[in-house]
Amino acid sequence: MSEPRKPMLSLSDALSLMLDAVRPVAESETIPTLQANGRVLAVAQVSGMNVPGADNTQMDGYAVRAADCVSGSAALKVSQRIPAGHVGQPLQPGTAARIFTGAMIPEGADAVVMQEQCELAGDVVTVRHTPQSGEWIRRAGEDIATGSVVLKAGARLRSQELGLAASIGLAELPVKRKLRVAVFFTGDELTMPGEPLAPGAIYNSNRFTLRALLENLGCEITDFGIVPDSLEATRSVLRQSAQGHDLIITSGGVSVGEEDHIKPAVEAEGKLNMWQIAVKPGKPLAFGEVQQAFFVGLPGNPVSSFVTFMLFVRPFVLRLQGVEGAVAPRAFNMRADFDWPKADKRNEFLRARINDNGGVELFRNQSSGVLTSTVWGDGVIDNPPGQAIAAGDTVRFIPFNELLY
Repeated sequence: MSEPRKPMLSLSDALSLMLDAVRPVAESETIPTLQANGRVLAVAQVSGMNVPGADNTQMDGYAVRAADCVSGSAALKVSQRIPAGHVGQPLQPGTAARIFTGAMIPEGADAVVMQEQCELAGDVVTVRHTPQSGEWIRRAGEDIATGSVVLKAGARLRSQELGLAASIGLAELPVKRKLRVAVFFTGDELTMPGEPLAPGAIYNSNRFTLRALLENLGCEITDFGIVPDSLEATRSVLRQSAQGHDLIITSGGVSVGEEDHIKPAVEAEGKLNMWQIAVKPGKPLAFGEVQQAFFVGLPGNPVSSFVTFMLFVRPFVLRLQGVEGAVAPRAFNMRADFDWPKADKRNEFLRARINDNGGVELFRNQSSGVLTSTVWGDGVIDNPPGQAIAAGDTVRFIPFNELLY
């Protein structure tokens, strides 16, 4: 008698299993900060300077001594002009300095009055305001103090982090090396765009979708192309793709049909740690290892492949790259502007978009082969197992911008 089939893993259990197995890349390199977008920081960065480096003005206006302006209409001689990047002279009592945003506060001044509150006549300015000491002044080190950690190891470097690194003079950054990913796509029916489409054939959309998703994550990709539906061919390409790669990703051939060879091929060349999950779309997801490379087998249906990549492969890739902290996408509570009466026993991910009324609406066809839903939608609704949805209910919405990069 055959052994009873094990229950399918939930999303959280399956993702935990994958993330617990991660061996982050250890090698690093130092590259120009201008080229570090999307890379993962290998070593924490400590500031060797204060930012701002000196007290400076937040406004165009006049630097004054607050004690000279208590009347609310003080007439002060303008003794100097201080543009940004220039150092002024000490401010004498009873005088003001014309000053421009970002310029250093001159010695003796303790406030800035914005120009809209002043009237200039010749070389005398009348201050129609009673400033407080410190008004409109950025203090030295109020953003970054010397010796403080500004970027933690394991941070994924975005535009914000690169700007922060530049603000403390970091021309280079130590980053983890790029993740090396091998991909191939199984199926005798697959044809590349530009080639004639034979009866029964389909264009290989997954090759374009998955490669772009991996490029978004900054991976080095080796593409082994389309592999015929045979166990021998699948095993051969698995062995090749394991060489020199951290991760192998396949699409198709991962179900239980006679022409689905991924599962037996991985079991013959390595080990399979997980197969099938309680997610819709995307049930036939496989995870294992082939030699020193991790393996993830994605479904062949284009939406299933797309969704399972975002939910499972993206967090796994980020961990492999050395990203620390949260890697799962954030979900936001939104109002459902639709009815979904047919609850499924699996965790559903429904393609949806935000409407002009601040709610979310569903794409009309939630089939796993309808790729147009991923272009029409703004994200997916994370619908728990056994959960029907009525208009007005609160649902968990995950925007695509939480999933794609």
